[in-house]
Amino acid sequence: MNCENQVTTNEYTLMHGDCVEAIAGLPDRSIDYSIFSPPFMSLYTYSNSPRDMGNCRSDGEFFEHFGHLIKELRRVMKPGRNVSFHCMLLPTSKERDGHIGLKDFRGDLIRAFQAEGFIYASEVCIWKDPVTAMQRTKALGLLHKTVRGNGSFSRQGIPDYLVTMRAPGDIADDDKVRHYRDEAELVSVCKEEGKDRAEIECNMLPVDEWQKLASPIWTDINPNDTLQFRSAREHDDERHICPLQLEVIRRGIKLWTNPGDVVLTPFLGIGSEAFCAVEMGRKAVGVELKKSYFDQAVKNIASLSMQADLFAIA
Repeated sequence: MNCENQVTTNEYTLMHGDCVEAIAGLPDRSIDYSIFSPPFMSLYTYSNSPRDMGNCRSDGEFFEHFGHLIKELRRVMKPGRNVSFHCMLLPTSKERDGHIGLKDFRGDLIRAFQAEGFIYASEVCIWKDPVTAMQRTKALGLLHKTVRGNGSFSRQGIPDYLVTMRAPGDIADDDKVRHYRDEAELVSVCKEEGKDRAEIECNMLPVDEWQKLASPIWTDINPNDTLQFRSAREHDDERHICPLQLEVIRRGIKLWTNPGDVVLTPFLGIGSEAFCAVEMGRKAVGVELKKSYFDQAVKNIASLSMQADLFAIA
């Protein structure tokens, strides 16, 4: 693998390096599912590295670099399996863009994947409280004084999205994701197909739960349900600037993977996606460019083994 450091166990492989170069070392059709939150172009600064896509000088430069990643994802994904990315519409500014409004980052990402043959398969809107967003960002369009003084510049809050793209090709029978509606079906499958109940019961999906996950809007995601709130809060622990909520990741993994599947995240951050994958009985592959994030991710995911040992002792 082309990376600066690598931590490998039976459950995960974590790499410190450039995601495009690291993923180029993975075998063809070796990944069952990928879920990640990409850099939001230049909205946030993650590091000073020239390899950091968040440091691109223009939207065109960002999508040129991101396009190399999409090509690698197309190569390593198994046919018919899914890639999910977290995104949002991006606010524009007068200084940077010449006007105040919104940029269709979500649509640009979808079109970039479609250009490489991926199929636009699914999308869920994740509700966010506009009052919290107003207090945190002081966005002009959300301020009450704006709607009072010049309502044409007011706007709604910006939600998050989890967009899912499907790799082209026919999915093999052995790669199809299966869920079980109730206890009776689970018992029947274990008996008739010789499956281990402990391995597949996490994929039980009753009708009422499926109806909740099938909703086009998830209104029950706790914005504080992130790995950094669950990590040991040491003074020098790295805090990711915008970590993805764990429940969003768990829902993606539950819907679109089987136990034992390999889950890839090209932007590991502090390890949220890999953490959930290992926690749910999948295998994880993650790549992170920023060393402090990588080091924290290694700690966070290793903590799962320590928790398991503790319960075993108890």
